[in-house]
Amino acid sequence: MKNIEDIARQVIDTEANSILGLKELLTDDFTKVVELILKSKGNVIVSGIGKSANIAQKIVATLNSTGTTAVFMHAADAIHGDLGIIRDEDIVIIISKSGETPEIKVLTPLIKIRKNKLIAIVGNTKSYLAAEADYILNTTVPHEACPNNLAPTASTTAQLVMGDALAIALLKCRGFSSEDFARFHPGGALGKRLYLRVGDVCIKNAVPSVNEDDIMTKVIIEISEKLLGATAVMRNGELIGIITDGDLRRMLMKHPNIEEIKAHDIMTKNPKTINKNDLVVNALELMQNKSITQLPVMEDGNYVGMIHIHDIIKEGII
Repeated sequence: MKNIEDIARQVIDTEANSILGLKELLTDDFTKVVELILKSKGNVIVSGIGKSANIAQKIVATLNSTGTTAVFMHAADAIHGDLGIIRDEDIVIIISKSGETPEIKVLTPLIKIRKNKLIAIVGNTKSYLAAEADYILNTTVPHEACPNNLAPTASTTAQLVMGDALAIALLKCRGFSSEDFARFHPGGALGKRLYLRVGDVCIKNAVPSVNEDDIMTKVIIEISEKLLGATAVMRNGELIGIITDGDLRRMLMKHPNIEEIKAHDIMTKNPKTINKNDLVVNALELMQNKSITQLPVMEDGNYVGMIHIHDIIKEGII
């Protein structure tokens, strides 16, 4: 028996070569399909049968998340009532390796009767589906990764990649931004990276501050009570520095007698700050670049709070 890792490498090589081969199969139809969808006022209906139906569902999800409204329609269900999903202005994509499955042969003429534009993502350009389609996206593969050339493996990977290529081409043509992406992905860490702002997080925290002439006892109490490991140092209401618990430890090593030491003696002057309206991910990047764990938060030039790296961790962004 072959080494199991060698089998895995062979499968990966087969599928990788199939994907690379798609570049040579691209025609003007790809550009025409992108332009057609961009101009359309309807939805993109994506259909398939068997494993191709599973790929169709993934392509629909990708299209919807990148700015193109899409709906999945199972080919078998379509010919038993679900054809009502399709509206006059919709564009239909049918995915099939052979282009000859019975359900596809029943569904295709029904779509043609309705005069919807039909796009075939198909692995056989001489098939019934290819002949009837208005546009063909060729996903022919030399061989499945399955040694019997039966189980859909390389062919379904090629279908998925063609769907991704279509979705990303549409995304770029639409000028779909990270802000747009955030609107479609409000949940989870991904969404938070794109929309969560510093003010949304620091509002939960206390606002530690001391005056520049405050003694160390007050500084230590302020840092301890506010639970952020740091305090802002103020002069006439203006932020002039920051003291962290690390600064306190270093001070104690150098000056065991702290009675005469004031906040301004050990503070870090002109500390790095972050605006309340900045994204939390920007605060994280600044912390990582400067090897710090707290940032004073500013609004209109005024100190309004403190954000700690632990706040960002709690939000699941790291």
